[in-house]
Order: sequence, then structure tokens, then C-alpha cells
Amino acid sequence: MANVNFFLKEPNSDEETLIYLYFSYNRRRLKYSTGEKILVKFWNTENKRAKQTKKFPEYPEFNSRLDNIEKEVKNAYRKILNDGEEPTNNKIRDELDKALRFSDTKEIKDLFSFIENYIKENESVKSVATIKTYKALLRNLKTYASEKNRRIDFEDIDLNFYDSFLSFLIGKGYSQNTIGKNIQILKTLLNAATDRGINKYFGFKHSKFKRLSEESDSIYLTLAELDSIYKLNLSNDKSLEKVRDLFIIACFTGLRFSDFTKLKKENFNDGKIRIRTEKTDETVIIPQHKYVREILKKYKNEIPEPLSNPKMNLLIKHIGLVAKIKTKIEVSITKGGKVVKEIKQKHELITTHTARRSFATNLYLQEIPTITIMKITGHKTERSFLKYIKISQEENANKLMNHPFFK
Repeated sequence: MANVNFFLKEPNSDEETLIYLYFSYNRRRLKYSTGEKILVKFWNTENKRAKQTKKFPEYPEFNSRLDNIEKEVKNAYRKILNDGEEPTNNKIRDELDKALRFSDTKEIKDLFSFIENYIKENESVKSVATIKTYKALLRNLKTYASEKNRRIDFEDIDLNFYDSFLSFLIGKGYSQNTIGKNIQILKTLLNAATDRGINKYFGFKHSKFKRLSEESDSIYLTLAELDSIYKLNLSNDKSLEKVRDLFIIACFTGLRFSDFTKLKKENFNDGKIRIRTEKTDETVIIPQHKYVREILKKYKNEIPEPLSNPKMNLLIKHIGLVAKIKTKIEVSITKGGKVVKEIKQKHELITTHTARRSFATNLYLQEIPTITIMKITGHKTERSFLKYIKISQEENANKLMNHPFFK
């Protein structure tokens, strides 16, 4: 049964806070920004509407807008069912966008204005990192148009543009994965414009109009290396100690930065961690490793105060250096169309995402069934999971030696 609720983004804020729509259906939940803001003191937490008070005289119109949003999400859900399709968060969100956010599509006449509007409308919904990629693409498109002295609009996005834009990005010295990300985001935005009836041209759907990629030299930390990090005495630097402890939690839960930095007391119960992940909007349940239990006890069932991702990445590299994780690794990257190779020490490559990759790889090496690990990491296919983990040929051989076939 479908259910609609509205919640404040920051219920303890002293300033106006955003209101989110939560639409629950078929054991799923859609989180959607209404774009509406209100002071907490004017919000009725019981009926999920603005209080009827003279101090907030616009409450009738305000509540009417929320009523309309509730009506539209139910309409979107019914429409998808009536079309004989399986409702998903993306399908419902797209229908809501059509009904609410892009009702003024007649004013959007070209590609650049659409992207600008799309960014503006999604800044409160999508992650900072995602919005950053949208803005980077827009800058590259505008620079390309300026340097090529040509107009770029929906009808211009075809295979000729694709080849030309790739050459342009290669000439700017971007890595192959960065170039691929630009193409991926462009296709995402063009699909969004197509769904809203703004784009009528489909050259970008050609099979050759594809994202470029190359396997990254991402690393994972072995259990021995994680032990050395965990056992470091950092009591003389509490800030560094907190970063280390939070990183260890990530290494033994497999959670993304956006999730492990938001863990609360209510996520810890019965020796397990239960959390609805931000990226997939699915609940995962993870047993608490002994290191996680010790850290939670240390901070009275809270987590250390997180820093920004870039700041944590910088400090984690330093922690890796202190832990003497100095194995030399050759890394290569295609940049500006050329393969560039260099030797780095392993600690220089550690990031917050190394924690998630370490979790998955270490469980795999411990003979945990792949499907069990995927329940936590969220990988949909075994093929994508096996590409994600990082094990050497030596480690793979050692793993096979324990198999009955080689006994």
C-alpha cells in the first residue's frame, strides 16, 4: 500500500529548512525534495503540515502546495501502474519532475538553459559531488562551443559532435575516466530532457556514442594493514585519532562516505548495523566487527565527528604513512591520449573509498560467498562485483589452493 509523508531535512535548525517528501510503496521508499522551506516552529510534526497560526499567515497556501505534491506523487504511481510497468524510484521521480519541476518547459529553449535549470532544480536533491560533475560538463560544453566557434544545441549532439568533443577533452589533458564521466553525464541530461519532451533529437542514443573507461589502479588494504592502522597510538592527536576510527568503521562495514558519516545511535542494535543507503535507497544490515564494537564503545555508541571527504582523504594518507604502508605500486592512467606511468607508495593511494573496496575484497578472500557480500555492497551482478574487488594473481592462487579441487 502506498503511503505519503513529509519530513523536515533539519528538524533542529533555527533557520528555514527544506521539506522532503517520502513516498513508501511496495517495500520501497522514494525521497524527493519538495523545494518548500519552513521554520521548524511553524511545522506540525503530527499532521506533517504547517501549523494553523496567525504567526504564519500563509499556511493555507503553503499546505495547499504540499497537498498538490501529495496528489501528484499518487497520480504518478497510478499512471505507471496503469501503463503496465513496474514502479521504481526513478520512474516516479521523472513523472513528478514533469508535473512539478518542469511545468514551465516552454521557457527552456536550448541545451545550455536546460542544463542550468536542471542543476538549479536538483541542487537540494542530489549530492554535492553529482552537482559538481554536472557543472563541470556544462563548463566544458561552453568552452568547447567558444573555442570551436559553433553553436551547441540538442540537434547538434550526434556522432560528429561526439568525435569532436572527445578530441577536445583529450586535448585538454583529461584522463580517460574523466572524459567518460563527461559523456555519461551528457547522456543522463539528454535522457532527462527527452523524458520531459524538451529534446526531440536522438543522435546520442547511437551505440557508438558511448562512455570511455579504463580500469583504475584502485587499491585495497589487507587485514594486516588494517590491523596496523587500528593499533596506531594516536592519543596525542585526537583529530587524527577520530579520522582513523571513522575510517576503520568504513573498512569493516563497506559503507560509502555518504552513509558511514551519517550513522546514528539508532543504526546500531543487536550487534548489527541497519541503515538505508543514500545512493540506492535500500536497507542494508551488517554485522558489527569487533573493531567497530570497540570504537562504538569508545564513543558511547556514537561515531566520531566526520570531516569533509577531501580533508579525510588527506589525513588518511598521512595515517597510512605513519602505519608504514609503503609498498611500491606502479600506477598508470591515460591522460591527454597518452598512457602515463609512475611509482607511488601505497599510502599515497588511500582514500575513503579504499575502505569500501577493502571490505569487499577482504570478505571475498575469507571465502564469504559472493552473493552474501553483494547484499551489503549493493552490486547487482557477480560480474560487476568481481571487477570491483582487487586481488592479485598471487592472492587468487592462494585462494584456489584451499579449494577441494586442488587438494
